[in-house]
Amino acid sequence: MKALAISLLALALLSLTAAAQTEITTPPPERSLSFYNTHNGDHLTVIYKRGSNYVQEGLDDIKHILRDPLNGEEVPIEPALLDFLYDLLHKVGFQGEVHIVCGYRCVETNTRLHNQSSSVVLGSQHTTGRALDFRLPGVDMKKVWETARSMKRGGTGYYKASNFVHIDTGPVRFW
Repeated sequence: MKALAISLLALALLSLTAAAQTEITTPPPERSLSFYNTHNGDHLTVIYKRGSNYVQEGLDDIKHILRDPLNGEEVPIEPALLDFLYDLLHKVGFQGEVHIVCGYRCVETNTRLHNQSSSVVLGSQHTTGRALDFRLPGVDMKKVWETARSMKRGGTGYYKASNFVHIDTGPVRFW
């Protein structure tokens, strides 16, 4: 009886050890995003984060696809913006390509757009790589905006006439 109890204990310890080794060797979860740039037709699907570590090559690829639409200038995109977008996409159950309306824009481009439209503000979060305007094909963008608002992770705007949503990592505010 004692030998059976010891054998069962040894078997249980082996199972725990195997489980612990599996946990250690399991690769960390990956975060990927897919984009379609509506200005130039570029497509990108990229892993930008593994576990808690950002993947520099992925961030560089995202920086390129979100470049200024007029002069092609690139700046690093704030990783917190990508996490906001990733979490938002999961909350609304979207798995396709994010259609980029506007990512980064340099100060000159921003000023030019501001002079053409009152909805473009000087000092925009877009000029620092901290904002994204986008559409999700087949998804009610008002629902996306409402979901982004509920997350309270930064600015969120809904542009009904143009059917796109703005998110940024600045102060929490809504429009």
